[in-house]
Amino acid sequence: MRKLFFVFVLIAGVAFSSNAQEVGVRFGGSNGWNGVAVDGIFSLGQFSRVHADVGFWDGNMGIDALWDFLYKPLGEESFNWYAGVGPSTVIGDNFWLGVSGELGLEYRFSSVPIALGLDWRPTFWIIDDTNFGVDSFGLNVRWVFGGGSSSK
Repeated sequence: MRKLFFVFVLIAGVAFSSNAQEVGVRFGGSNGWNGVAVDGIFSLGQFSRVHADVGFWDGNMGIDALWDFLYKPLGEESFNWYAGVGPSTVIGDNFWLGVSGELGLEYRFSSVPIALGLDWRPTFWIIDDTNFGVDSFGLNVRWVFGGGSSSK
């Protein structure tokens, strides 16, 4: 219950104290582990953004801050794809540090301010153990603030 309250406070804090265009949750793999993460999008321009997560699973906490340098519409404006890269870390029994890539698809509903996305995050771990993980997939459900799009 305490973790759920912490996640709610974190989502509210990000939503009200930052320039996030979208805030929500990411379900599924988080750097190879299953869990849930607070998920946020911060626009850097017309086709560039930061996709950040703080995740929790099995007593660990993971943090990703990925720069999506490609963010393009697929045909219509509500269906988009993106690719990016950035640092990832896991803090828990061990400390892990690495670099993650990101490839994803997302759909923005025009009638409600919600975006749904699927992504894949292969990660090259450098610290504590050097290895390459390709099994991180996630489902993103985010609230879009202002009804706008980070691709505009």
